[in-house]
Amino acid sequence: MHTLIIGAGPAGLAVAGELAYRKQPFVIIEASEYVGYSWRQHYDRLHLHTVKEYSALPHFPFPASYPTYPSRLQIVEYLEQYTAHFHIRPRFEQRVVSIRRNSAGKDWTVQTQTDTFTAEQVVVAAGYNRVPNIPDLPGQRDFRGIIWHSYEYRNGAAFRDENVLVVGMGNTGAELALDLLDYGARPVISVRRPINITRRDTFGRPTQRTAIFLNRFPNWFYDLVTGIAQKLTIGDLSAYGLGKPTHPASYDTRRGRIPVIDVGTLDKIKSGAIKVVPAVQQINARTVTFSDGRELPFDAIVLATGYRPGLADLLGPDLSQQVLNETGYPRRLWFTESTLKGLYFLGYSTPLTGILHNIGREAGSIAAAIAENNFVTT
Repeated sequence: MHTLIIGAGPAGLAVAGELAYRKQPFVIIEASEYVGYSWRQHYDRLHLHTVKEYSALPHFPFPASYPTYPSRLQIVEYLEQYTAHFHIRPRFEQRVVSIRRNSAGKDWTVQTQTDTFTAEQVVVAAGYNRVPNIPDLPGQRDFRGIIWHSYEYRNGAAFRDENVLVVGMGNTGAELALDLLDYGARPVISVRRPINITRRDTFGRPTQRTAIFLNRFPNWFYDLVTGIAQKLTIGDLSAYGLGKPTHPASYDTRRGRIPVIDVGTLDKIKSGAIKVVPAVQQINARTVTFSDGRELPFDAIVLATGYRPGLADLLGPDLSQQVLNETGYPRRLWFTESTLKGLYFLGYSTPLTGILHNIGREAGSIAAAIAENNFVTT
């Protein structure tokens, strides 16, 4: 087998589409029963934070009838259309347990729970948010209300008239707080550090379009413009418990910290409808104590504490040390060392220009490298 793609989410499908476009052979495997599984499991209100024209996968635009920011279900529908268009036929229920260089040192061996695959090239596109990061907060086991991780949350219907603590304010935490409010809950967000926030639309223009334009310039200029825009549209949020970030969103993004793309949560915080508190110090039976000494009652807790890629578990300690950084993400798209040749990673970077936009571009680079390698070895 020339190429094995792991994962039939947007990243895996993008590479498959590029290879199909180039008439290159491949096999794609997926842990679940569906393409785009993670999008099927997200909370109901989720929409893209990036515009559709810069979020489509290679060689197949979103339907013209879709809105600027497609919904979760529209993304699922689009991924199904993409799969059909390129005649991509994933092998489902193939959960990978290990990726290893075989004993001959030429090919890669991928072991799933049921099968073994051998390939010259392996594209790991198993998902940026593959493994929920579930903390064990002090006293968590004593709490008598509901504790959910955000992956279990669909909508706020179950929390009407309840006090709900959302732990963490990334994009998910910010949106879940807004969703809880819409369903009649009383949400409070716990924030450990200053939050970098940018509006989804700035001065009537989608922020992503501006980010793509500014990405052509040196980092110092990009950061300067981003910082000025944040001051004008967001301002100093210290009075609301959100702190004042040291650097603009573009600077933090280059270091792996995704800014909050605001779709309305900030205005609700400023109005007092959504409260913000500092880090959790202790969870009690029916209350939570925070680092500033406050103790507040809660009926439920939602852990919006993010995810991990879980790649170290698949790669093993030796390979992980060679290809992953200190946070567990790949250092590069691919590696030139002979012992790592043929191993690719896609979907693990978080640029301000948009994850899907970046996936589309990088999928083309990976497919071109694979096609060249196949030509050489054929």
